[in-house]
Amino acid sequence: MHFTYIPNTHKSSYSHSHSPILPTMELHFPIPTLFTLLLTAIHLLRADSTQPPFSCDSSDPALIHQRARDLVSRLTLDEKISQLVNSAPAIPRLGVPAYEWWSEALHGVSGYGRGITFGGRISGATSFPQVILSASTFDSHLWYRIGQAIGKEARGVYNEGQAKGMTFWAPNINIYRDPRWGRGQETPGEDPLVAGRYSVAFVRGIQGDRYNGGQTGHLLASACCKHFTAYDLDNWKGFNRLGFDAKVTKQDLADTYQPPFRSCVEEGRASGIMCAYNRVNGVPNCADYNLLTKTARGEWGFHGYITSDCDAVLTIHDDHKYARLPEDAVADVLNAGMDVNCGSYLKNYTKSAIEQKKLSESQVDRALHNLFAVRMRLGLFNGNPKHQLFGNIGPDHVCTKEHQELALEAARNGIVLLKNSANLLPLSKSRTSSLAVIGPNADNGYALLGNYEGPPCESVTILKALQGYMSNTLYHKGCDAVSCASAAIEDAVQTAKRADHVVLVMGLDQSQETEDHDRVELTLPGQQESLVRAVTAAAKRPIVLVLVCGGPVDVSFARDDPNVGSIIWAGYPGEAGGIALAEIIFGDHNPGGKLPITWYPKDFINVPMTDMRMRPASGYPGRTYRFYKGPKVFEFGHGLSYTTYSYEFIPSTPNTIHLDQLTHALQATDESPHSSRCLSVSKIGMDTCDRLKFSTHVGVENAGDMAGKHPVLLFVRHGRPDDGRPVKQLVGFQSVSLNARERAEIEFVLNPCEHLSSANEDGVMVIEEGYRFLVVEGKEYPINVVL
Repeated sequence: MHFTYIPNTHKSSYSHSHSPILPTMELHFPIPTLFTLLLTAIHLLRADSTQPPFSCDSSDPALIHQRARDLVSRLTLDEKISQLVNSAPAIPRLGVPAYEWWSEALHGVSGYGRGITFGGRISGATSFPQVILSASTFDSHLWYRIGQAIGKEARGVYNEGQAKGMTFWAPNINIYRDPRWGRGQETPGEDPLVAGRYSVAFVRGIQGDRYNGGQTGHLLASACCKHFTAYDLDNWKGFNRLGFDAKVTKQDLADTYQPPFRSCVEEGRASGIMCAYNRVNGVPNCADYNLLTKTARGEWGFHGYITSDCDAVLTIHDDHKYARLPEDAVADVLNAGMDVNCGSYLKNYTKSAIEQKKLSESQVDRALHNLFAVRMRLGLFNGNPKHQLFGNIGPDHVCTKEHQELALEAARNGIVLLKNSANLLPLSKSRTSSLAVIGPNADNGYALLGNYEGPPCESVTILKALQGYMSNTLYHKGCDAVSCASAAIEDAVQTAKRADHVVLVMGLDQSQETEDHDRVELTLPGQQESLVRAVTAAAKRPIVLVLVCGGPVDVSFARDDPNVGSIIWAGYPGEAGGIALAEIIFGDHNPGGKLPITWYPKDFINVPMTDMRMRPASGYPGRTYRFYKGPKVFEFGHGLSYTTYSYEFIPSTPNTIHLDQLTHALQATDESPHSSRCLSVSKIGMDTCDRLKFSTHVGVENAGDMAGKHPVLLFVRHGRPDDGRPVKQLVGFQSVSLNARERAEIEFVLNPCEHLSSANEDGVMVIEEGYRFLVVEGKEYPINVVL
C-alpha cells in the first residue's frame, strides 16, 4: 500500500486551484511506513463527503519535507528534469499544477518576470519608493510594513488568478560600493548593517512572519535574497557581469559582502537565495559548493531553494568558460547545491549529464525536495485554498488606501534635504506669488518609479503636485530628455525670470542607470549642468534643485553656489513621490531622511569599477564611508531638517568592557609594532557573546520650532583607524519622532562580538584591545576594551 497522486476532478470556484494533489489509497506492495498510512486514513475520514478530498493540510516542516520526498519519489526522470527550470510544467498524471518561479516584487508587485499578469480586476499595484530611498529612512519597522503590504498584494494577485507563482526574487542586498552601478538603486545602500537589517525586515514582512521574528509556519509569499555574492558590476567599459571574475579578499568577504546575506538567512529566514552571474576568485557563484552548501546551508542553516539568475548556468559554459561541456555546467551547479535554473539549460542538458555519469539522479532529487517543500510551505498543496490562512486575500487587498498612504509615508520620510542655505525652504504658501518648475523630470510620473516597477495604483507628477500648492505655476521641460543632448536654455531662463521662486527638477532615469547599464560619468547628463547654471543666474531668488536619481551625482557646483539655496535628493520616490516632495517644499512635512550612500566627486570615475577592494591602498582611495579616503560631495548619513536636533550620551554607558577573562579565545597575532592582542569571535561562542551585551543611551532633543521625524545613527570609531580597520562603522540606528522642544532617550543594545569586532586579513572576526569611540553626529563617548 502507498500514496498515489491523481488529478482532482472537482472544479473549485477558486480560480487558481488547478488540480490539487490529493492522496488516495491503492493496494500495492511493498508496505509503507506506519506514519504515512495513518496520515492517509485520518485525512480520508475527515474529508467532507460532498467534496472530493484535498491533500494533507499542515505547516509542520518535518511533514512538509516528508511529503516533498514522497512526491519526488513518484516522478519519472523526465518529469523530474522538467521541474528544474523557472517555468515548471504541470504533471497531469499526478495532479501537479504548473508553476512559475520567476516573479518580481522589489518595491511593489511587478510585471517583470513571467509570473504576474496585470489586467482584469487587478490592473496595478502599490508602487513604493525604490529601495535606495526607503533605505534613507533608516526605519526597519517601515521596511517591514512595506514588505508586509507587498506580500498581501502578491497573494491577492495570486488568489485572483493573475499570478502563476508566489516566489518573488527580492530583496537585492548587494553592497552598493561603486556609485556608477546601474542597479545600486535596487539596494539598501553601501552599509552592511543597513543592508542586513533591511533584508530581515522586508523578508519577514513579505513572508508573513512577525516583525520581531518567530515564523508563523505559513508563507504569505516567498522572498529570495539576491545576488549571492559580491555582485555590483553590470556592464562597464567592456566588462560584463556575465563573465566577470570578482577578485575579493577574505577580509572584504567577511565584513562587507557576506553579512547582509547571512542576516537575510539567519534572522530573516528567507525561503530563497539567488546566486549571481559573476565569479568570485575564479569560481562562478552558482557552481560554488563552498558558497551554496557549506556556507549558506551548513553554516547559516538555510532551508529553502536556490535559483540561478536568468541564464547564469549557460554563462558558466559560454561566458566564463569554466565548464568544458554544457553537461559539466549542469553537474557543477547541481553538485554545488543550486536547485532551479532561470532558463532552459537544466532542461536541455541534465539527462545527458546523468547518462554521461557526470551527475547522479540523487542531486536532482535533492533539488526537487527543496523546490516542492517551498511550494508546500506556500500552501499550494495544502487542501482547498479557499479555506486556508490566506484564502480570503483578493483584489480588494491590492492598492488599498492603507498601502497607498504607506507609500506616501515612505517617500516623505526618505527624501533627503542636502542643502538649505538661509532656510530657503520651506517656501511660504502665502508669500509665494508664482512658481517656475523647470526640468526633464518635472512632468514625468514614470521616472519617479525606478526599475523593476509595476503599474502604479495612481501617479502624480512633481509638476502636478506643486501646482496643487501654487496655481500660478509656469513650466518648461528645459531638455529634450533626461540625457539632455538638446537644451532650450534661453527659453528656460525666460520662464525662470517670470517667477517668484524656481524649482529645477533634474537628475537621472532608467536610460542613464539600470540593469545591464552602468554609468561612466558621475555628473549630470548632457547639458543639464549648463541649464542649471543659466537658470540659477537668471532667477530672482536662490533656486531649489531637486535631483531624481538612484545613484549619486556630483553637484558640487550647485552645493557651492550661493544662488542654489536648497538641494533635495528625491531618489525614485514611487507613485506618491510627487506629493511627498511638494509637501516638503511647502512645509507640510519636515524632511528627515539621511543618505545611505556616499556621494563621490566626478574624479572617482578614475577608479576602475572592476577593483573590488574595499580598503584603501597606495594610489587607491578605498570604497564607501567605512574605508574611503578622499573628498566627498555629500557624506553617508548626511541629511538636514527644518528643525534642529541636539544629542548627548547618557553616563550610564560603561567606559570599560572587560574581556580579560576570555583567555581561551585569544587569537595569535604577528609581532609587528602595530599588532595588538585580540579575541576570536568564533572561539568566544554565541552564548558568551550574548552575555557580553551592554546598553548605551542617547538623549535626543528637538531644539527647534517644528515637529519632525529622523533617524539617529550610532557609529563606532576605532582608536587606531589604520591597518585595514574601518574609519568608522555604523552599529545601530533608530527612527525617532519629536514635537518641537520635546526630548527623548534612545537605547542601543550593543554586542561586542558584533559591534566592536573587525575582520582580519584571514577573514576571521576578532575583537582587539584598546579604545573605541561611540559617535552620534558630533558627540563621542570613549570605551576601553580590556583583554
